[in-house]
Amino acid sequence: MITFLQGTLEESWPGRLVINAGGVGYEVTIPMLGEESFGQIGEKTKVLTHHHIREQEQTLYGFATDGDRDLFRLLINRVTGVGPKVAMSVLSGMATDDFKQAVVSGDITTIAKIKGLGKKTAERIVLELGDKVGVKEAWQAQSAQATQTPESAARNDTLLALISLGYKQTEAQKAVDKLPGDLTKSDEMLRAALRLLQG
Repeated sequence: MITFLQGTLEESWPGRLVINAGGVGYEVTIPMLGEESFGQIGEKTKVLTHHHIREQEQTLYGFATDGDRDLFRLLINRVTGVGPKVAMSVLSGMATDDFKQAVVSGDITTIAKIKGLGKKTAERIVLELGDKVGVKEAWQAQSAQATQTPESAARNDTLLALISLGYKQTEAQKAVDKLPGDLTKSDEMLRAALRLLQG
């Protein structure tokens, strides 16, 4: 799996980049929103990626932040009928934090306004993410991070990362609850939680 690319930005088009990494030009599909995050042509850049493999094609989807990539993975892995194209439409049509807020508040009308979605898909996203996957509570806690301690914010980020990787909310929460108290960073917590879940 290709998890990120670091190199020179060779080309930048709406929804598409070409990154020269080690003398190889990688074409990366990106959301239409926030494409300026990747810098100017000729500059060094880093793009977080999701390597999507299907029978007849391989596509690299690129993201500026972990939060954007986690949301993309959550949508394609946990919402029935949502593939990479629809997930990219979500990220192109709405800022990640605004989308999370819309899911938390059940604002189907706002989500349905995203190009390529429609009311039925918006309803399915809110139902499956909010109720079945259980990210609603975690997103609510994330939006209240200003009042959280750094450790509880990191634990919440770890929980969201585990859910986006495909773990059920209950098993992810159990693993986060078992983490030792001396861990303070979300990346350390995530590695420890994965060891617990796979052990």
